[in-house]
Amino acid sequence: MAILSLANQVKRLEADTYLVKSQSGNGSYTVRKVGLEWVCECPDHQFRGVECKHVHAVRFNLSLEDSKEVYEAYKQLDESSRCRYCGSYEVIQYGSRYNKTGKRQIFKCKGCGRRFMVEDGFSRMKADPKTITSALDLYFKGISLRKVVDHLEQFYGVKVYHSTVLRWIQKYTELVNIYVEDLKPELSEVWHVDEMMIKTGGKWSWLWHVMDSETRFLLANLISKTREIKDARRLFQEAKKIARMKPDAVVTDGLRAYESAFKKEFFTLRKPRTEHIRLARLGDKVNQNVIERLHGTVRERDKVMRGLKGEDTGKVIVDGLKNYYNFLRPHMGLEGETPAKTANIDLELGRNRWQSIIKKSTTRKRTT
Repeated sequence: MAILSLANQVKRLEADTYLVKSQSGNGSYTVRKVGLEWVCECPDHQFRGVECKHVHAVRFNLSLEDSKEVYEAYKQLDESSRCRYCGSYEVIQYGSRYNKTGKRQIFKCKGCGRRFMVEDGFSRMKADPKTITSALDLYFKGISLRKVVDHLEQFYGVKVYHSTVLRWIQKYTELVNIYVEDLKPELSEVWHVDEMMIKTGGKWSWLWHVMDSETRFLLANLISKTREIKDARRLFQEAKKIARMKPDAVVTDGLRAYESAFKKEFFTLRKPRTEHIRLARLGDKVNQNVIERLHGTVRERDKVMRGLKGEDTGKVIVDGLKNYYNFLRPHMGLEGETPAKTANIDLELGRNRWQSIIKKSTTRKRTT
């Protein structure tokens, strides 16, 4: 299990022949099936005659493909099985400690002798994970900060300031952003691009969006004071960075900035070329209904907030909305699935989706 918990450790060469990387980093060993027995090139198998861990890794890898029960057991292998300092899997439970969030398990590594607790993204927080994730979920569903505070006091008996909830939003939006930017969605061939007006710091600004047509995956957003070519280019650059591809077509309205920005970011003499579809009239056969529906959702959120306090705070909020929209919010138009899952990014978040994605983001941040 320790071998399989790392990526690309077991590679299939032929029908009954596999290449398993050495845990010590000294090359790889060939494991092959001879008759009914598995044979490995490693010293343990060759000289001691034991069925080594490389054979077990191959057997277990094969069982994962056929046995849902074993696969479910394998998925339970989490960060508590590995030392956060030296990476060893020789870890044992070593008592508990109690803090304001409740009981926390302490682990001890038999390799380096150090003690640690599993980082789940909520350590050193005065509020418990359920309270924090409830606040995040309520906020991104359209509830104001002060109403979130009132809800927490009524139903959880937790008294916090609205500024505390805002700090939670800022903290976990930044954390999740780092995690999801490495996830590659499988998209369709058409992107929709549009912009809407919002208030930041009491003044009107522009909020730009790029959305995939079929999966409704929100690729990029941008807040700007102007609607110029440089703003549209920044938007297209961010979308290409996340998608890691160019679409067959980009659908925009008749804004002139789109035309010039498109030529600079997508035009090429080589085929296939990306087509720019400009909708100059309301009666055009192609429409922007998909992204206009997103703007309606954002408008509902913006109405509750009565505008954003500033461009920096606004960036945090719209990034949080993008993550919520892509990974956490089921869509009726996608048969109850999220855009991420429709784009073949299945994070298996479970019931408390906020808590799961925060834990995954925390684990990713520590390993990188």
